[in-house]
Amino acid sequence: MHTNLPVVEKFLSYLTDERHFSPYTSRCYGLDLRQYTDFIAGETGLSWDPAKEGAATRPLGADPKGTTLTGRLLAADVEVIRQFLARLSEQGYSAATMARKIATLRSFHRWAERTGWVQSNPMVLIRTPKQSKRLPKAITVDQIEKLLAAPNDADILGARDRAILETLYSTGMRVSEVVGLNRGDLNEAGACVHVRGKGRRERVAPLGTHAIKSLQHYLRMLDSERSGSSRPSGESDPLFVNKNGTRLSSRSVRRKVAKYLVEAGLDPDISPHTIRHSFATHLLDNGADLRSVQELLGHQSLSSTQVYTHLTSARMRQAYDKAHPRAEAS
Repeated sequence: MHTNLPVVEKFLSYLTDERHFSPYTSRCYGLDLRQYTDFIAGETGLSWDPAKEGAATRPLGADPKGTTLTGRLLAADVEVIRQFLARLSEQGYSAATMARKIATLRSFHRWAERTGWVQSNPMVLIRTPKQSKRLPKAITVDQIEKLLAAPNDADILGARDRAILETLYSTGMRVSEVVGLNRGDLNEAGACVHVRGKGRRERVAPLGTHAIKSLQHYLRMLDSERSGSSRPSGESDPLFVNKNGTRLSSRSVRRKVAKYLVEAGLDPDISPHTIRHSFATHLLDNGADLRSVQELLGHQSLSSTQVYTHLTSARMRQAYDKAHPRAEAS
């Protein structure tokens, strides 16, 4: 697969530098656009020529006949886009994945029009397919307790893993936010942690007593192991480290969660994001207001948080049907 076209690289830089997209999200957009470019290359017979594409860094007027992939990409009309989407549909992509790829194309073509690469945006005529509304999956408090108890915190790696799980459930943080924590982000006295979230939005997340104790236990073991090191731990050092002493990755955390799910006899399809969903659901089940949960999750819009009310409403209905003397159908 060829590298991204210069115009695509400019767009991805815009996403990270101006829109403050995370590296992961920007990478996903880049993969979608490479797939789109590969389709255009296959349909037109144009091959990847670094020399030509490297020079194609000016607006469409510089290549009016579309003799380069850049020119063809920018000259794509509604028909080309529909053919690309039809190809994806034939390959069995889900409605959710299709919607994401359409969102990528919509964002790219809107940017190209606004920055003068093209004069019109063909995506205004493309509709996003309707998706069935999927409720976030949550697990019970008992299942969470089993998962949190799975790591053996007698050794440093087990202590680290329990601290991670406790932090995930105590704060509802995303995995990327947890692995991005530094030592200086933890405020033990205030029982809270400073979180850098999506879109460079920052927030302070409270920590429960169990999470604080697990973190303190892990850090004592970590500092004891490093006691012979020439450099003491600093505030900018990663909070959660691997066996080599470098920052733990999101993928490693997901692997660890999968491992402890098996050990605890729980559904292996549970993910770290399920823990986040469970955090929100359990708060709402126990009387927390929606606006507070929005702040704790770091959602920019309340509508992102409202999806959890479907879960809690369903549970309230079950409790009502079970307990109310006149709820039973005749």
